[in-house]
Amino acid sequence: MTTATQPWTSSITEVSGSSMEVVTGGSGSPLVILHDELGHPGWLGYHQALAQNHTLHIPSHPGCGASDQLDWSMSIHDVAIWYLGALDKLGLEGADLMGFSLGGWLAAELATMCPQQFRRLILVGASGIRPPEGQIYDIFEVTPPMYIRDSLLDPDGTPEYRTICPAEPEEDVLERWEYGMEATCRVAWRPYMHDPGLVHQVYRLERIPTLLVWGDQDAIVPVSAGREYHRRIPGSRLEIIENCGHHPELEATDRFVSLVEDFLA
Repeated sequence: MTTATQPWTSSITEVSGSSMEVVTGGSGSPLVILHDELGHPGWLGYHQALAQNHTLHIPSHPGCGASDQLDWSMSIHDVAIWYLGALDKLGLEGADLMGFSLGGWLAAELATMCPQQFRRLILVGASGIRPPEGQIYDIFEVTPPMYIRDSLLDPDGTPEYRTICPAEPEEDVLERWEYGMEATCRVAWRPYMHDPGLVHQVYRLERIPTLLVWGDQDAIVPVSAGREYHRRIPGSRLEIIENCGHHPELEATDRFVSLVEDFLA
């Protein structure tokens, strides 16, 4: 679907008998962005800023958006294996990879499995590793609007808060949230939002320049998880943004985009 003023296009790609929705926009070097637990929220300010120098490829995870659920997948590891084939199909070998929250966990799994596939890696508030201090927020105990509000340090002071969480969400938004929660539960319920083996495998990411970005007040995935990723990934860089929650791309957009652009330059 495309309009004259729309900066992105949406397409369906067939991958091993399953359909995958991909939003694409911008121009320049390819940057694959993996969304969080609630699905792709739409084209936001940070997308538009990054699209000035990069072609963004934003797939919807299996079971999210218009992407088919994979009946055989029961773990993030399964989804990561499928994604490697999907990225091959899209011709994105050598692309940069960035993931948010659950998408950050998925990005870490992908890059750990196949580090030569990617040029650079960015993990933003990524789950996947059990925090040494604190706990990962239980998204299944609350409604999506409550989760979104708790994920932001200052919701009412975040310009795009009502863009991603309308006061009266329409049916398509409610459906996206429902599908996202169902897909997340399917692959990340037990053990909850982490892979006990991943912490012992991410050392392979020493082959890829890796940037870790966390808000210092992240109430969803504690900063201790970011520090543990940093400790376990040789040569990685950890940037902690002050006065920020789980979404630095929304709460500190200019700072976030600057960090990403400097890293990818």
